[in-house]
Amino acid sequence: MSNAQEIIEKDIPAALQQKPELAKDINSVIHFNITGDNGGTWTLDCTKSDNWVTKGAEGSPKMTVTVSNDDFVKIRAKQLNAQMAAMQGKLKFKPMDMGLAMKLAKLLG
Repeated sequence: MSNAQEIIEKDIPAALQQKPELAKDINSVIHFNITGDNGGTWTLDCTKSDNWVTKGAEGSPKMTVTVSNDDFVKIRAKQLNAQMAAMQGKLKFKPMDMGLAMKLAKLLG
């Protein structure tokens, strides 16, 4: 089973390389604030043409996603529905930008 760091640092860049239109679609800076074990902060910058992910919070994000490592892994593995997680307060978007959240779901899905 992978962890949030692997998903953010390996899976997301791989997905963006396969589908560069997703980066153009998102076209924003997003911070991931992963809580719990294996937690940390990462920046996803889809305004760039490569090197989208960096460790730490860089720049001013259009949105910050806060979720625990365990829930993030479950969402990625389709064991936890992202909408349900958001309604239960396990997955938080700040500010809540539904359009951007949906685009991000395409990238993680």
